[in-house]
Amino acid sequence: MEANFHIADEELMSRVTSGDQKAYGLLVHRHGLKFRALAYRMLGDMTLAEDIVQDAFLKLWTKAEAFDAKKAKFTTWFYRIVANRCVDEKRKKKPVALPEGFDAPDGRTAADEELSVQDRNRLLMKALNELSDRQRLSVTLSYLDGMSNLEAAEVMELNIKAYESLLLRSRAKLKSLLSDQRGELLGVAS
Repeated sequence: MEANFHIADEELMSRVTSGDQKAYGLLVHRHGLKFRALAYRMLGDMTLAEDIVQDAFLKLWTKAEAFDAKKAKFTTWFYRIVANRCVDEKRKKKPVALPEGFDAPDGRTAADEELSVQDRNRLLMKALNELSDRQRLSVTLSYLDGMSNLEAAEVMELNIKAYESLLLRSRAKLKSLLSDQRGELLGVAS
């Protein structure tokens, strides 16, 4: 099994097309957490993110022949599938506002630092959720998943100039959304 870790994703997909369960398992093992993280950042719901990625991997198994290594790398192709499924899911559901005071603060002093990190993450997620789907995906791919602009442009099916323009607008909007929370994000009392 150790030698299989050196097999390219595209070769594994070729084997999956032939019904190779070990190749499929290796792809899931290699990429499952990364795609779950993408789906979570797009949806803000871990259970839903896991369902989306599980469904995408199931479709990969049943429709492996849809992958064409001549057109895209496996990861680029699969990023597109997961991102599109997330966008489709967001279109289906309208968020329901939680009642005022739902998220009551924890009074324990030992948890202050953890709460501070959670608050910063919450502020970032809230700001990300205020971006359009395309803007959120561009920020996620470039800054949270560490993709190059060229790779991210391929995932989003944009030319590099269009992608860089989208990313620039996305960063500007995110900066504007977070400007009032600057002190909280830096861990400084306002």
